[in-house]
Amino acid sequence: MKTIAFFNLENLFDITNDPNTFDTDFLSTSEKRWTLKRYENKLFKLGLAISSIGKTETGIHPAIVGVAEVENAKVIQDLLDSEHLKDIPYGFVHYDSPDERGIDVALLYDKTRFTVTDSAPYSIVLIEENGQVDYTRDILRVSGIFDGELIHFLVNHWPSKHEESNEPKRMEVSNKATEIIESLKAENPEAKIIVMGDFNDNSASESVQALVNNNSLFNPMEQLKSFDRGTVNYRFKWDVFDQFMLTHNFLDHRPGTHNFGSANIFDPDFMKQYKGRFKGQPFRTYAGKTYKGGYSDHFPVYLLLRSVPEVV
Repeated sequence: MKTIAFFNLENLFDITNDPNTFDTDFLSTSEKRWTLKRYENKLFKLGLAISSIGKTETGIHPAIVGVAEVENAKVIQDLLDSEHLKDIPYGFVHYDSPDERGIDVALLYDKTRFTVTDSAPYSIVLIEENGQVDYTRDILRVSGIFDGELIHFLVNHWPSKHEESNEPKRMEVSNKATEIIESLKAENPEAKIIVMGDFNDNSASESVQALVNNNSLFNPMEQLKSFDRGTVNYRFKWDVFDQFMLTHNFLDHRPGTHNFGSANIFDPDFMKQYKGRFKGQPFRTYAGKTYKGGYSDHFPVYLLLRSVPEVV
C-alpha cells in the first residue's frame, strides 16, 4: 500500500516581506507577530503531521503529498529541511502563481518512488462584475512515473467558500480542471489521473459535481462527511472541502498497475484542539489574529493505493 496525501498548510509564509504580495500579516512587526520562532514551530509541526499520514497502514511516510497555502519555494524547502522530513528523500514541484496573497500549491514526492516527467501551472483569469481582473491560485499538473506507472496529479486550491461572490469563480476553476483532464485524455484515453485539493466546496456542490460528472471521475470522499467529522469546521459544523477525485481506471485490477484501496481523513488527536469550546476541531496556527501555535485549520486527507502484481 502507498499513501497519496493532500494538506492545506494554513498560510505557510516566511518572515520576509515580499513587496509583490499581500504578506504583511506575516511579519514580526504585524499584529499577528509572525516571528522566526513561530515559523520554525509551524515547520516542525507540519513536518511531524506529513511524515505521519498513512503510516499506521503502510509503516512509511507518504509517497506523494499535494499542499496548498505555501508562499514560495523557500518555505517548501524549509519544510523539507525540518526535523521530521529532513531524512526523507522528498523533492517538490512548485510555480509562483499570480494569486494576490502570494499563496500557491505544490507537490512533494519521494524521489525513490516517483520520477517527474512533465509539469505545468494553469492560470485562471477571473473577471469581476465591475470588469476588474482577479487572480486565484493556479492548478498544478505534475505527470510522472510512479513505481513504474504513468500517473498525472492535479493539485487545486479553489476560491474561498466564505464569500458568496466566489461561487461562479469556483465553477470557472472547475471548468479549467476539466480542460486539463480532457487534454490528457486526448493524448491517451486511458490516462490515469488523480485530482486533489482544497475545493472550498463539498462533494455535493455544483462545482465539484460538474468536475466529477464531466470527466467520469470517482470521488471516494463522498462517504466521509459526518455530523462529528470532516476536514474543516466552520461555526461548529463539519465539512469535507479537502478531496480526491480519480479516473475510474483506478478501480481496475490490471497487472502492473495501481488501484484504489481506501480514502480517509488524517485527524489524530495530536492535531486536534484538546480543550475548550473548540475541542476536537483542527489545532490551527491562528484564530483570526490570535496565535494558537497549532498545525493547520484543515485536517489532511489521504488515499491508499494498492499495487497489482505482474502475472508471472
